[in-house]
Amino acid sequence: MELGGKCVVITGASRGIGAEAARAFAGAGARVALLARGEAEIAELAGEIGSEQALAVPCDVSRSWEVDFAVKAAVEAFGPPAVVIGNAAVVSPIAPIAEADPEAWGQAMDVNVKGLFHTARAALPSMLGAGGGTFLTLSSGAAHRPLDHWSAYCTSKAAAAMFNAALHEEYGQRGLRALALSPGTVATDMQRQIKESGIGPVAALDWSEHIPPDWPAKALLWMCSPDSDAHLGGEVSLRDESIRAAIGLG
Repeated sequence: MELGGKCVVITGASRGIGAEAARAFAGAGARVALLARGEAEIAELAGEIGSEQALAVPCDVSRSWEVDFAVKAAVEAFGPPAVVIGNAAVVSPIAPIAEADPEAWGQAMDVNVKGLFHTARAALPSMLGAGGGTFLTLSSGAAHRPLDHWSAYCTSKAAAAMFNAALHEEYGQRGLRALALSPGTVATDMQRQIKESGIGPVAALDWSEHIPPDWPAKALLWMCSPDSDAHLGGEVSLRDESIRAAIGLG
């Protein structure tokens, strides 16, 4: 996909993978709409990228009306989204099922699952009206196996993987490319939160074992190209050495 001047909407853009994706796509010539709850962080990132290429829109993806407003602002500023990256997610609560806080468990579903639905629902009309585009979902190895104390995150990521497949099933013939990225463990604030919990095998990993956040950003760029078409409706895993080689990662 030629990204020069195209609109790219990124949720969870205030830090980590989302922020690195914003830099990568802007570097490829795209105009990026930065959606996140961290108003100061996305404002700073938009300033770094430049006002001609970046728009910061404070947004809580768990609230459909905020997502509707944010996507509308992106369309008015930059045109219909050519790419949407559903990156916003939370890992909490990290707790046994019988002890997990119901509000926190529900919030994980609201952000990690309903946030994708709200984003897709808001963006699809303009995307399809323009002939289609690419919707990228951030998946996880946790989507495919249970982890002790991680019921909320694992369940939500499994649902996110199915939502990606549903997007492909419903809109693949109408020009929408739907793919998910499973990046593995990435050196982000989320990993610091996991480390601090001290629970499970991921918390036990040494920091050097996590990949840098610019790797998933480069993978997301690659996923906008026809080279990734074999994975439509499914998942690209950065644990796969052949995928890393195709993207050009070390």
